[in-house]
Amino acid sequence: MFNKYSMLAIFSLFIFIIPTIVNSSIISNQPLNYKINPAFEKHLKNNKITYDLNDKILMRILSEYGAIFTTQPAIAPPYVIFPDESSVSKWQGSIKSEQKKMNGILVTLQSSAMKALIEAQTEAHKKALSITPNGTTASTRSYRDTAKLWRSRVDPGLSFHLRQKHISQEDVDRIKKLSPSQQIPEILKLESKGYFFSKSLDKSILYSVAAVGTSQHISMLALDVTEHANPNVRSLLANYGWFQTVVSDEPHFTYIGVTEDKLPTLGLKKVTKGDRVYWIPDIE
Repeated sequence: MFNKYSMLAIFSLFIFIIPTIVNSSIISNQPLNYKINPAFEKHLKNNKITYDLNDKILMRILSEYGAIFTTQPAIAPPYVIFPDESSVSKWQGSIKSEQKKMNGILVTLQSSAMKALIEAQTEAHKKALSITPNGTTASTRSYRDTAKLWRSRVDPGLSFHLRQKHISQEDVDRIKKLSPSQQIPEILKLESKGYFFSKSLDKSILYSVAAVGTSQHISMLALDVTEHANPNVRSLLANYGWFQTVVSDEPHFTYIGVTEDKLPTLGLKKVTKGDRVYWIPDIE
């Protein structure tokens, strides 16, 4: 039997040893338990994309938007998160692209993506279908465009959560003073508490707009399509290498450039939501 002195000694060990073990595991900074499909990882390496398994924000962005790095005949962007306007404009200026007016809207895409889109539109016309851009920013966007869209969700979201007393006025003032890129971890941290920033305020902001500098539209390989609700249009676009790659972003299509049966071999996985099929990086 333990006497009161031996029990006190054991209790003391719990007080001093257990916190030491816990703190040691934190300090050791062990990688998070992300598992990346080897085929997808190969594409990241081929495109010279660096990533840190300990960087929760970058890994989240890569998981949500990383399908763009598997594009085949086109050129993938050099960053998971473009750092600024200069880096975007410099890269876009170095890539061969084409412009064409479609339904009165100027569309800019990488040449291979434009060729595939026009071929899809030609077939659609023969089948009495249409494939048209959904708005003036349906195709290529600048860093400034992504920052503007980001703020269009962040600012109303901050006002809403302030009214609901989820956050304080000090929180609002502090976050608004940050640059859009600095706001990313702050907003995602609030969302981890259940305070969402999508337009509908019921899901993550990342399902509403891309984080600044991460939009697939920057790559000149994405198009928002007006007729996205038509399954025949979605199927036709898939035949020409255009797929939905951002879960819940219903008008959004990305040019991967292969047939659907090849997508799993690129390290992408199928996610079904409602009657939609999305292809995203196979990262667990």
